Amino acid sequence: MTQAWLHVVGIGEDGLDGLTPATRAVVEAAEIIVGGDRHHDLSDRVTAERVAWPSPFDALIDQLLSYKGKRVVVLATGDPLWFSVGARIGRAIPPGEITYHPQLSAFQLASARMGWSMADLETLTVHGRPVEQMIAFIQPDARLLILTTGSETPGQIARFLTERGFGRSPMTVLANMGGAEETRFDGIAESWDHEVPAFNTLAVECVAAPDAALMPRVPGLSDDLFQHDGTMTKREVRALTVAKLMPMRGALLWDIGTGCGSVAVEWMRAARYARAIGIEPRADRRAMAAENALALGAPQLQVIEGTAPDALAGLEAPDAVFIGGGLSEETYAAAWDALKPLGRLVANAVTLESQATLIDLYHRHGGELIQLAVSRADEIGPRTGWRPAMPVTQWSLVKR
Repeated sequence: MTQAWLHVVGIGEDGLDGLTPATRAVVEAAEIIVGGDRHHDLSDRVTAERVAWPSPFDALIDQLLSYKGKRVVVLATGDPLWFSVGARIGRAIPPGEITYHPQLSAFQLASARMGWSMADLETLTVHGRPVEQMIAFIQPDARLLILTTGSETPGQIARFLTERGFGRSPMTVLANMGGAEETRFDGIAESWDHEVPAFNTLAVECVAAPDAALMPRVPGLSDDLFQHDGTMTKREVRALTVAKLMPMRGALLWDIGTGCGSVAVEWMRAARYARAIGIEPRADRRAMAAENALALGAPQLQVIEGTAPDALAGLEAPDAVFIGGGLSEETYAAAWDALKPLGRLVANAVTLESQATLIDLYHRHGGELIQLAVSRADEIGPRTGWRPAMPVTQWSLVKR
């Protein structure tokens, strides 16, 4: 059995005094302690070789492995496996070689300070990540606990809330929780003006105005929420398309002919950590897709220039593929070959020529072929009638 040589220790604002006796003994016996300046300050009574986080941070694993054979401690804030460095270490070093020593997380402390049940809220981090990703969670009556990037983050989030009709949302910044210098700042999003410490946790209780933007994470956002040039997968068709693509946690979508990015954005909003690569030859549409991703809470959408099938070469294998433009036998073949087992492929067609291609692919490869027809009520003189949109033919199948 492999013996653990690396200890990843969560530490709070109360420093060594907040550790259990067994965990404190591990830290005091360490030969090497790795952490940030704050962590070293919290454990400065221990005599050991001190090592700062490496730059770039990706060098951490190689650095840790070079210490194997010594008594090594990595100090992290709170729970090392909850939006913290422990998860990164655990993906690279066998679990039998690591012992984790969790402390109360910032989420647990903030939940206690706010009197909120953790079962009834969303825990998010924008620390070292695009802050726009929290936008997807702005919904009426939602309670959010957010690990921030710095002192400027609450102001940015207050602006996001206000712009979307949630300006009356109460916000609380909690800093130095559990320590002698613990502080709290309360306010309302639309008038937020506090200067807060750089290391903080933000609590938001979303309160919607009557005209607030409603943006659920299920697919089918209003077309008006997207910048587009008229050529896009419309709301009702998009909802069914994303449902057929089956967004899942951490899964990757190829959105071929991404246009304004509506399908890719809805895919990423629908599941935690879902990713998407949009392939689009036109620069103006790539720009719209990037703007829509930022505005709607999917800032990590990757948009690349190119035309399928050539642009697909060398991309990370996808869990799902949507062909919304550039449909051809060659594009299908390249996408299908790259698709992971149990991957989902969906292709939409409007023109007769593209429909003929889909029908041919359906007859040769199986799957499901449907036609979607949507009509909207519209004024016809002094009366109201149905105005049909162009029908969409959709082919979908799962790789088994």
